[in-house]
Amino acid sequence: MDPSRIHDAFPAPDYRGAQEQALDDIRTAFEAGNDVVLVRAPTGSGKSLLARAIAGCARQATVDDPTKPIGAYYTTPQVSQLDDVAADPLLSDLSIVRGKGNYKCILPGETDTPVNRAPCVRETDFDCQVKHRCPYFSDREIAANRSIAAMTLAYFMQTAGSDVFGQRDVVVIDEAHGLGTWAEMYATVDLGPDTVPVWDEVTPPAIDGLEDAATYADRLAAACDRQLENLRGTPELSAEDVAARDRLTDLRGDLQWFAEDYRNPESPTTWVVDQPDGAGSRVTIKPLNPERYLNHTVWDRGQRFALLSATILNKDAFCAGVGLDPDRVALVEVPHTFPVAHRPLFDVTQGKMTYEHRDETIPAIARLLVRLMAQHPDEKGLVHCHSYAIKERLADHLADFGVDARVRGHEKADRDGQLAAWKRSDDPDVFLSVKMEEALDLEGDLCRWQVLCKAPYPNTRDSRVEQRLEDGQWGWYFRSALRTIIQACGRIVRSPDDHGSTYLADSSLLDVFDRAKSDTPGWFREQVDRLSEPNLPDFDPQAALGGIDETAMAGSRSAGAGGGGAGRSSGGGRTDQGDGGSSDRTDTRDHPLTDVWD
Repeated sequence: MDPSRIHDAFPAPDYRGAQEQALDDIRTAFEAGNDVVLVRAPTGSGKSLLARAIAGCARQATVDDPTKPIGAYYTTPQVSQLDDVAADPLLSDLSIVRGKGNYKCILPGETDTPVNRAPCVRETDFDCQVKHRCPYFSDREIAANRSIAAMTLAYFMQTAGSDVFGQRDVVVIDEAHGLGTWAEMYATVDLGPDTVPVWDEVTPPAIDGLEDAATYADRLAAACDRQLENLRGTPELSAEDVAARDRLTDLRGDLQWFAEDYRNPESPTTWVVDQPDGAGSRVTIKPLNPERYLNHTVWDRGQRFALLSATILNKDAFCAGVGLDPDRVALVEVPHTFPVAHRPLFDVTQGKMTYEHRDETIPAIARLLVRLMAQHPDEKGLVHCHSYAIKERLADHLADFGVDARVRGHEKADRDGQLAAWKRSDDPDVFLSVKMEEALDLEGDLCRWQVLCKAPYPNTRDSRVEQRLEDGQWGWYFRSALRTIIQACGRIVRSPDDHGSTYLADSSLLDVFDRAKSDTPGWFREQVDRLSEPNLPDFDPQAALGGIDETAMAGSRSAGAGGGGAGRSSGGGRTDQGDGGSSDRTDTRDHPLTDVWD
């Protein structure tokens, strides 16, 4: 790596905000011999451009020993972030490759078939005559041979150990604050009838501890091997058989990894196991601080690393969580250049949103939302509901108040479509959202105000959280909540001349600010220190509809109760168990980061 090239590798024609100083500081940190540089850069600092400049410092093929690694990886856990990179003309030299399921086969009669279900994976010894034109293999070949290969973190981890994407000189990870959490999620072994193709053959007994889990993992891995042998003996597989084969292969690897790691006395990983419903029911095996897993999938993939995020809050704690030696890691702080007056926080707390207080607080927050809608009659608003159960209850109250003509929402199945429809609309609608604290850009009139309904503490019924708190890791607990709050606050103010108001409705949010004060970045502390109580209109549902024309109101009401206007969904069908429900404890598909990861 040659850090002296960092300014030459910056892709924009000029610098914005604190970018020039940030590049100087990053260069100095690498030149000081640090293997890893953490870049704490707030919203709007242009992290992707900084990332491109760092990647441009990677060793080139014509320099030094030709046997040494060259080139760089750019990776991010967020699909939307990779989409933004693909659309940015300043980053056109990043060669992007995605998983096979994102590409369509080009063979006649297969053009609706994703590549991961194409004939080349269904038929033994299939010889594809157009593989050189296959969109997936073409992108993979280009990315493998260009100086900067870009991919999601999921794909990056999956390709660990491959001949195509071996070690490179530099690895840049954008939005890296949750690296430890994402690795834990990715290494989790979720065993149930929907994830285990041989479930009926090897249903689990009562799992009482990790030794029972390891014994069951051995039995299940053997059953996977038997089924895989049967599938390999079939000359041509159906799409369903291919899916089962791929799942069995991944599952067997996950089971073997867990059993080996658990029985390795030198492994730093702590494992926990859940089976809340007893024998014959779902089993979830989860790692804590999967340092060994990260070594294989991330740290062995490069020689120098840059990790960028607005919310790497504590260097030593972050390093401990991902298996880094803090003595070989530097932290570069990029200042916030957006005026603090443009990103105010307002105290509108209505009480606690803990489970035992929720019945009193949710109706109060619903009334608050009506007042905020009257405060912002012509402006879009975003409500961070934290869970689908809270969203549904708020939607019901708002419908009862008669303001549902201005309310939109989403379910798990239509999340992206409803969000896109809300963003496209010119109406001043309020969007009830779940898990949209990250990876959402609402610049300008896309959204001018937002509400945080609940302090986003990790779920204490999650065995990993429970184990950490038993170990006294309360600092981690409050940092986790603060990180999500800061991420949420950055959704609606995206440039120096942008502006937006964030309203705090749960009194526990104020506790987070106190308990995590020492880990709060200075620029966000500025916002907290200016926290004030706004003057809001009285509760008046009619005033809340002031920005909606009568035609739209009539159209919404004629569609029936429950929010039926065009593109509106208030979240009927109470299928979510709420915070701490059994499905939250046992099904990794409901993990808070699932939408981001997928």
